[in-house]
Amino acid sequence: QVQLVESGGGLVQAGGSLRLSCAASGRTFRSYAMGWFRQAPGKEREFIAVTKWSGGNVYYADYADSMKGRFTISRDNAKSAVYLQMNSLKPDDTAVYYCAADRSGLGSVWEYWGQGTQVTVSS
Repeated sequence: QVQLVESGGGLVQAGGSLRLSCAASGRTFRSYAMGWFRQAPGKEREFIAVTKWSGGNVYYADYADSMKGRFTISRDNAKSAVYLQMNSLKPDDTAVYYCAADRSGLGSVWEYWGQGTQVTVSS
């Protein structure tokens, strides 16, 4: 069982930045694929970014095309944590942000989800 707890959400003005954190339990966190998603009111949940283990100490990051350039995913395996740095925020970024874990490492079977953290961007 993997537990995920997000934090760092809040209210920010357009153009501002936020850094979301996700603390994970799990004995083999370093091998998990970890992802960030978001869901805005009335919309489906959408993929933001994923970090996957490529072997050794190398991790691969990938992003939804619309998120490239403003959002950065990172992880700290020593802390079993994954982060999402969000810059140049826009009102359209307002959503509940979730982290997710895939123990297979593939980043395609998201078994575990956090409870979400609200991000509100004011204009």
